[in-house]
Amino acid sequence: MPGMNLTRDEARTRAELITVHSYDVELDLTGSDTVFSSRTTVRFSAADGAETFIDAVTAAVRSVNLNGTELDPAEVSDGVRIALPGLAAENTLVIDADALYMNTGEGLHRFVDPVDQEVYLYSQFEVPDSRRMFAVFEQPDLKATFAFTITAPGHWDVISNATTPVPVAAREGAKTWAFAPTARISSYITALIAGPYQCVRSELTSSDGRVIPLGVFARASLMEHLDAENIFALTRQGFEFFEKQFGTPYPFGKYDQLFVPEFNAGAMENAGAVTFVESYVFRSRPTDAAIERRAITILHELAHMWFGDLVTMRWWNDLWLNESFAEFMSTLAAAQNTEFTSSWTTFNIMEKNWAYRQDQLPSTHPIVAQINDLEDVLVNFDGITYAKGASVLRQLVAWVGQEEFMAGVRSYFAKHSWGNTELPDLMRELEASSGRDLSEWSKLWLETAGVNTLRAVISTDDAGQITDFSITQTAVAEHPVIRPHRLAVGFYDLDADGALVRVHREEFDVAGPSTAVPALVGRKRPALVLVNDDDLAYAKIRLDGQSLATATAHLKDFRESLPRTLVWGAAWDAVRDAETPARAYLELVLNNIGHETDSSVIMVLLRQLNTALDYYVDRTGAPAARLGAAEKLWDLARAAAAGSDAQLQFVGAFAHLAHTAEQLDAVAALLSGEHVLEGLAVDAEMRWDLLTSLAAGGRADAGTIAAELERDATSAGQLAAHTARAAMPTAEAKRAAWDAVIGGKLSNVEQRSAITGFNHVHDAALISGYLDEYFDTARTVWETKSYEIAQQIVTGLYPAAQTTPETLAKTDAFLGTLGDESPALRRLVIESRDAVVRALAAQAADA
Repeated sequence: MPGMNLTRDEARTRAELITVHSYDVELDLTGSDTVFSSRTTVRFSAADGAETFIDAVTAAVRSVNLNGTELDPAEVSDGVRIALPGLAAENTLVIDADALYMNTGEGLHRFVDPVDQEVYLYSQFEVPDSRRMFAVFEQPDLKATFAFTITAPGHWDVISNATTPVPVAAREGAKTWAFAPTARISSYITALIAGPYQCVRSELTSSDGRVIPLGVFARASLMEHLDAENIFALTRQGFEFFEKQFGTPYPFGKYDQLFVPEFNAGAMENAGAVTFVESYVFRSRPTDAAIERRAITILHELAHMWFGDLVTMRWWNDLWLNESFAEFMSTLAAAQNTEFTSSWTTFNIMEKNWAYRQDQLPSTHPIVAQINDLEDVLVNFDGITYAKGASVLRQLVAWVGQEEFMAGVRSYFAKHSWGNTELPDLMRELEASSGRDLSEWSKLWLETAGVNTLRAVISTDDAGQITDFSITQTAVAEHPVIRPHRLAVGFYDLDADGALVRVHREEFDVAGPSTAVPALVGRKRPALVLVNDDDLAYAKIRLDGQSLATATAHLKDFRESLPRTLVWGAAWDAVRDAETPARAYLELVLNNIGHETDSSVIMVLLRQLNTALDYYVDRTGAPAARLGAAEKLWDLARAAAAGSDAQLQFVGAFAHLAHTAEQLDAVAALLSGEHVLEGLAVDAEMRWDLLTSLAAGGRADAGTIAAELERDATSAGQLAAHTARAAMPTAEAKRAAWDAVIGGKLSNVEQRSAITGFNHVHDAALISGYLDEYFDTARTVWETKSYEIAQQIVTGLYPAAQTTPETLAKTDAFLGTLGDESPALRRLVIESRDAVVRALAAQAADA
């Protein structure tokens, strides 16, 4: 049998053969700490006499009974699939097996809290991992009902998709929870969360009058930090917005939100039991950006209850529509129905930045991707699937109108609830509601790859009146598609107070290589012309010479955050494209970031500052640039308002770059309390940031890190210690981190922390010796580890810090030996290679 992969053709064939009715899943979680008992009874119809297979990733299979006949597990099971020969028209299949607990964030993940030694479990099934917990026909279009019966330690709480029942005594110290069957849903959104989780409860009334119980859960050792009322408030705002926009009441019986340890993603949309990464429980002072990101994530997962859970894609080629729709709707809900009214600014600086970056990689693909198998879909949780798709949906809303768009969505839910759909099912409803033929739009936007670049071409007379105005559109040679855009152009001038304000806005359609805009002819040319004002279109923009000069001189003077962020984005994009020197960008950031008011923008600008320093600045000028950037950030930290978000972020950014004796002295003084910045909370997270800075600078050893871990003996403290130890600038520390990662005994988040520390170096030569070792081990890592673990290693340990032609040559040699095998691995390495290509081009431009 072909291992862990599943092809689309296999899934299509299986869906033609069978219809699944129900699963009864019995799990016993009271035994071993490595395996658990899993008994699955599945009832399904089939073509009489057909044969197929069921997915079951198992440690051992004790018995397989098909319609009363015992099948030999040694003959029909290979640990991944179980063959099912001689099917009847109606079938009952019973599989009794042992399944493995995971520490990779896939399947049923097991975690032991270092604070109280309690065990906490949670499931994570998207894409193909419900088969790690029970036997299942693992594909989204084989929906069924699921009834879980769970035996677990009696002091635990057990949560699933259905309302938690009252448990009954099973045996000494254990109880059994028998959950009612779910509605017909896909297996990847079923869930099990179990352990001594603590809960805060509330409720709301849905649009159809039902009382919906709400729960917010976390580990006992984190409950003091859980701000449940804020989460409930956002949830109520989301319910109100989505039920109105979708015209469909919330489809499930309850809504639990659970913050779980060692989670790989931000969250997962399990029906009625959403899991979130535990870092969203803020045990130290969070940035405003983190608070907003949590809010958007909460709304994103809630939107999935309708789009993805109630109506589900037929196959993973429409994964983008699930994720893009939730991404778009969460930002719209935040902007229109919560306190986060500037969320479109955040969307631009984070989501669109991600999309533009992904769309310019050699691996870019159409939004509607070709998904041939599970390996394809696993690497397509990317900036195209989430961010470009959401950006294009925003463009579609501008194209057809928001009311018309939502009317089509309401019709879509009315027709397809509890079913599986494909893209044309939605497009038909949007065409009917808007009256627009979207076939050409869909072809150009959803079936082609690449991003266009837009520029304003302006002619004026001697008096400064515009005599000609047009928008030019270009595309790269690899993806030469010119697309239609609905966009706005904004005119900005300085007012009497010196603020850069919009004085005129013109919205229109752009099509073809050049589009004349006669409505702007005859107007006085402003100080700055901003193409794609309000960020409706998905396109890179370039400023004309006069507008660029105004933006450079007055970036801090924009009164509104979104236009300023569009200019920031254009400036960064020009650096990445090696059109402008990286050090000019550093100067722009360091001279203006102190005036930036949006927390998410500050966060992204600081990340881009580090990227420019690490990769884009000419290597001969890099040491001076790093020194100057660190000094400027320390000045900004001391000048920031006491207790402000900017102060918090500037201190963290300074600590990351600090490397001279004087800079490290400042970091040490902050950590010891010898130097106090008014308003700065040197809390647990800040202490670890400062200590990691000292470790990377050679000023904190393993003993110092161990002492801090004793002070903060939590799971978060353990992860921070992994990072700090791996950051120490010694050959021994780097070797220990590398071996721990490749050795495969770390959990998913421990591994990520160690990789972060390994790459935290002030001199890339310290880890240059791992260049050959990376390529010697990458293929083995890919073939022997689970997807999440392997992806972390392949991308996280790629020698991107060695921005040399030698790195490219060794990468190309590796790709040559790989050939067409392991296309997902090939894609990840090609993407990492592209970062080195861009770095070399940017360094040449900076030189």
